[in-house]
Amino acid sequence: MKNILIPVVVTLLGASSSLLAQEPRVGIALNLVLPTGTFQNLKGSSLDNQGIPYSYSSGYDLGVGGQVTFSFPVAQKLAFRMNVSGQSTNGSDTAPGYSKINLRHVMYGLGGDLQIFTQSAYRHRGLYFLAGLSADFERFDRSEGDIDSDWSPIDSTRKARLGGNIGIGHTFGYDAGTRFTLEASFHKSLTGNDIAKGDPPSTEFARISFGWIF
Repeated sequence: MKNILIPVVVTLLGASSSLLAQEPRVGIALNLVLPTGTFQNLKGSSLDNQGIPYSYSSGYDLGVGGQVTFSFPVAQKLAFRMNVSGQSTNGSDTAPGYSKINLRHVMYGLGGDLQIFTQSAYRHRGLYFLAGLSADFERFDRSEGDIDSDWSPIDSTRKARLGGNIGIGHTFGYDAGTRFTLEASFHKSLTGNDIAKGDPPSTEFARISFGWIF
Protein backbone atom coordinates (compact mmCIF):
# COMPACT_ATOMS: atom_id res chain seq x y z
CA MET A 1 0.00 0.00 0.00
CA LYS A 2 2.83 2.42 0.86
CA ASN A 3 4.33 1.69 -2.56
CA ILE A 4 1.17 3.16 -4.09
CA LEU A 5 0.54 6.11 -1.78
CA ILE A 6 4.12 7.44 -1.70
CA PRO A 7 4.30 8.08 -5.49
CA VAL A 8 0.89 9.78 -5.36
CA VAL A 9 1.98 12.13 -2.58
CA VAL A 10 5.35 12.81 -4.26
CA THR A 11 3.58 13.57 -7.55
CA LEU A 12 1.22 16.01 -5.83
CA LEU A 13 4.11 17.76 -4.08
CA GLY A 14 6.08 17.94 -7.32
CA ALA A 15 3.10 19.35 -9.18
CA SER A 16 2.56 21.97 -6.50
CA SER A 17 6.16 23.24 -6.78
CA SER A 18 5.97 23.48 -10.57
CA LEU A 19 2.65 25.37 -10.38
CA LEU A 20 3.72 27.95 -7.84
CA ALA A 21 4.31 30.44 -10.66
CA GLN A 22 0.61 30.22 -11.55
CA GLU A 23 -2.00 32.25 -9.71
CA PRO A 24 -4.23 29.68 -7.99
CA ARG A 25 -7.89 30.04 -7.22
CA VAL A 26 -8.30 29.17 -3.54
CA GLY A 27 -11.56 27.64 -2.39
CA ILE A 28 -13.16 26.42 0.83
CA ALA A 29 -16.24 24.20 0.96
CA LEU A 30 -18.56 22.36 3.30
CA ASN A 31 -19.36 18.80 2.26
CA LEU A 32 -22.40 16.60 2.74
CA VAL A 33 -21.47 12.91 2.48
CA LEU A 34 -24.03 10.34 1.29
CA PRO A 35 -22.67 6.76 1.62
CA THR A 36 -23.44 4.34 -1.20
CA GLY A 37 -22.87 0.65 -1.99
CA THR A 38 -21.40 -1.57 0.73
CA PHE A 39 -20.28 1.52 2.64
CA GLN A 40 -23.96 2.33 3.13
CA ASN A 41 -25.16 -1.21 3.76
CA LEU A 42 -23.08 -4.37 4.04
CA LYS A 43 -24.85 -7.65 4.79
CA GLY A 44 -22.95 -10.80 5.64
CA SER A 45 -22.57 -13.75 7.98
CA SER A 46 -20.01 -14.85 10.55
CA LEU A 47 -19.46 -17.38 13.33
CA ASP A 48 -19.79 -16.72 17.04
CA ASN A 49 -17.47 -18.13 19.75
CA GLN A 50 -19.28 -21.46 19.62
CA GLY A 51 -19.02 -21.73 15.85
CA ILE A 52 -22.69 -20.96 15.31
CA PRO A 53 -23.36 -18.86 12.17
CA TYR A 54 -25.25 -15.58 12.42
CA SER A 55 -26.16 -12.79 10.03
CA TYR A 56 -25.22 -9.14 10.44
CA SER A 57 -25.83 -5.81 8.76
CA SER A 58 -23.53 -2.81 8.97
CA GLY A 59 -23.32 0.56 7.29
CA TYR A 60 -22.93 4.30 7.59
CA ASP A 61 -25.40 7.17 7.52
CA LEU A 62 -25.15 10.78 6.34
CA GLY A 63 -21.82 12.44 7.15
CA VAL A 64 -20.29 15.92 7.06
CA GLY A 65 -16.89 17.32 6.19
CA GLY A 66 -14.97 20.14 4.60
CA GLN A 67 -12.19 20.83 2.12
CA VAL A 68 -9.68 23.43 1.01
CA THR A 69 -8.78 23.55 -2.69
CA PHE A 70 -6.11 25.22 -4.84
CA SER A 71 -7.03 25.35 -8.53
CA PHE A 72 -4.06 26.11 -10.83
CA PRO A 73 -5.04 27.06 -14.42
CA VAL A 74 -2.76 25.46 -17.02
CA ALA A 75 -4.79 26.35 -20.14
CA GLN A 76 -7.87 28.37 -21.07
CA LYS A 77 -10.23 25.56 -20.07
CA LEU A 78 -7.98 23.23 -18.05
CA ALA A 79 -6.80 23.42 -14.43
CA PHE A 80 -5.04 21.18 -11.95
CA ARG A 81 -6.64 21.24 -8.50
CA MET A 82 -5.03 20.16 -5.25
CA ASN A 83 -7.35 19.53 -2.33
CA VAL A 84 -7.12 18.70 1.35
CA SER A 85 -10.27 17.28 2.89
CA GLY A 86 -11.64 15.70 6.04
CA GLN A 87 -14.94 14.10 7.01
CA SER A 88 -16.69 12.04 9.66
CA THR A 89 -19.55 9.55 9.30
CA ASN A 90 -21.39 7.49 11.92
CA GLY A 91 -23.12 4.16 11.46
CA SER A 92 -24.11 0.91 13.15
CA ASP A 93 -23.50 -2.83 13.08
CA THR A 94 -26.47 -4.99 14.08
CA ALA A 95 -27.14 -8.72 14.39
CA PRO A 96 -30.18 -10.56 15.81
CA GLY A 97 -29.60 -11.44 19.46
CA TYR A 98 -26.58 -9.15 19.85
CA SER A 99 -26.17 -5.61 21.15
CA LYS A 100 -25.84 -2.90 18.54
CA ILE A 101 -22.30 -1.79 17.76
CA ASN A 102 -21.79 1.89 16.96
CA LEU A 103 -19.51 2.71 14.04
CA ARG A 104 -17.55 5.84 13.24
CA HIS A 105 -15.48 6.50 10.15
CA VAL A 106 -13.05 9.41 9.91
CA MET A 107 -11.14 10.12 6.70
CA TYR A 108 -8.53 12.67 5.67
CA GLY A 109 -7.59 13.00 2.03
CA LEU A 110 -4.82 14.61 -0.02
CA GLY A 111 -5.81 14.66 -3.68
CA GLY A 112 -5.28 16.01 -7.14
CA ASP A 113 -7.97 16.53 -9.79
CA LEU A 114 -8.05 17.68 -13.39
CA GLN A 115 -10.76 20.28 -14.00
CA ILE A 116 -12.18 20.87 -17.47
CA PHE A 117 -14.10 24.16 -17.73
CA THR A 118 -16.68 25.10 -20.34
CA GLN A 119 -15.87 28.81 -19.96
CA SER A 120 -12.63 29.85 -18.25
CA ALA A 121 -10.20 28.02 -16.00
CA TYR A 122 -8.26 31.25 -15.41
CA ARG A 123 -11.34 32.95 -13.99
CA HIS A 124 -12.77 29.72 -12.50
CA ARG A 125 -16.04 30.53 -14.25
CA GLY A 126 -19.01 28.44 -15.31
CA LEU A 127 -19.57 24.70 -15.53
CA TYR A 128 -16.65 22.31 -14.99
CA PHE A 129 -15.96 18.58 -14.84
CA LEU A 130 -13.38 16.93 -12.59
CA ALA A 131 -11.63 13.60 -12.20
CA GLY A 132 -8.66 12.59 -10.08
CA LEU A 133 -7.02 10.51 -7.37
CA SER A 134 -6.52 10.93 -3.65
CA ALA A 135 -4.45 9.42 -0.86
CA ASP A 136 -7.03 8.54 1.82
CA PHE A 137 -6.07 8.08 5.46
CA GLU A 138 -8.97 6.40 7.26
CA ARG A 139 -9.88 5.29 10.78
CA PHE A 140 -12.70 2.86 11.54
CA ASP A 141 -13.89 2.92 15.19
CA ARG A 142 -16.36 0.59 16.92
CA SER A 143 -18.03 1.25 20.26
CA GLU A 144 -20.92 0.18 22.46
CA GLY A 145 -23.41 2.26 24.45
CA ASP A 146 -24.80 5.72 23.73
CA ILE A 147 -22.93 7.20 20.78
CA ASP A 148 -23.90 10.77 21.74
CA SER A 149 -22.86 10.78 25.39
CA ASP A 150 -20.09 8.23 25.78
CA TRP A 151 -18.00 7.40 22.74
CA SER A 152 -15.39 4.88 23.89
CA PRO A 153 -14.02 2.73 21.06
CA ILE A 154 -13.68 -0.99 21.74
CA ASP A 155 -11.37 -1.28 18.74
CA SER A 156 -10.01 0.87 15.92
CA THR A 157 -8.65 0.07 12.47
CA ARG A 158 -6.47 2.44 10.47
CA LYS A 159 -6.19 2.18 6.71
CA ALA A 160 -4.31 4.10 3.98
CA ARG A 161 -5.86 3.62 0.54
CA LEU A 162 -5.92 5.09 -2.93
CA GLY A 163 -9.25 6.67 -3.91
CA GLY A 164 -10.76 7.93 -7.14
CA ASN A 165 -13.00 10.96 -7.68
CA ILE A 166 -15.25 12.05 -10.53
CA GLY A 167 -17.73 14.89 -10.55
CA ILE A 168 -19.28 18.06 -11.92
CA GLY A 169 -19.48 21.57 -10.54
CA HIS A 170 -20.45 25.15 -11.32
CA THR A 171 -19.08 28.51 -10.21
CA PHE A 172 -21.71 31.20 -9.68
CA GLY A 173 -21.17 34.95 -9.57
CA TYR A 174 -18.95 37.42 -11.39
CA ASP A 175 -15.26 38.27 -11.16
CA ALA A 176 -16.04 40.96 -8.59
CA GLY A 177 -18.03 40.29 -5.43
CA THR A 178 -18.94 37.04 -3.75
CA ARG A 179 -18.45 33.91 -5.84
CA PHE A 180 -19.48 30.43 -4.78
CA THR A 181 -19.44 26.90 -6.13
CA LEU A 182 -21.83 23.98 -6.06
CA GLU A 183 -20.27 20.59 -6.76
CA ALA A 184 -21.43 16.97 -6.88
CA SER A 185 -18.90 14.14 -7.00
CA PHE A 186 -18.50 10.43 -6.42
CA HIS A 187 -15.63 8.85 -4.48
CA LYS A 188 -14.56 5.21 -4.27
CA SER A 189 -11.64 3.31 -2.73
CA LEU A 190 -9.52 1.78 -5.51
CA THR A 191 -7.16 -0.29 -3.36
CA GLY A 192 -7.28 -2.18 -0.05
CA ASN A 193 -10.99 -2.96 -0.33
CA ASP A 194 -11.01 -6.76 -0.67
CA ILE A 195 -13.49 -7.89 2.00
CA ALA A 196 -12.50 -11.54 1.44
CA LYS A 197 -8.97 -10.64 2.60
CA GLY A 198 -10.24 -8.86 5.69
CA ASP A 199 -10.14 -5.32 4.30
CA PRO A 200 -12.86 -2.82 5.23
CA PRO A 201 -15.47 -2.38 2.50
CA SER A 202 -14.75 0.19 -0.17
CA THR A 203 -15.33 3.72 1.11
CA GLU A 204 -17.72 4.96 -1.55
CA PHE A 205 -20.05 7.92 -1.35
CA ALA A 206 -21.65 10.78 -3.20
CA ARG A 207 -20.46 14.17 -2.00
CA ILE A 208 -22.34 17.47 -2.30
CA SER A 209 -20.09 20.51 -1.76
CA PHE A 210 -21.06 24.13 -1.29
CA GLY A 211 -18.21 26.61 -1.08
CA TRP A 212 -16.58 29.90 -1.94
CA ILE A 213 -13.86 30.78 -4.45
CA PHE A 214 -11.35 33.58 -3.86
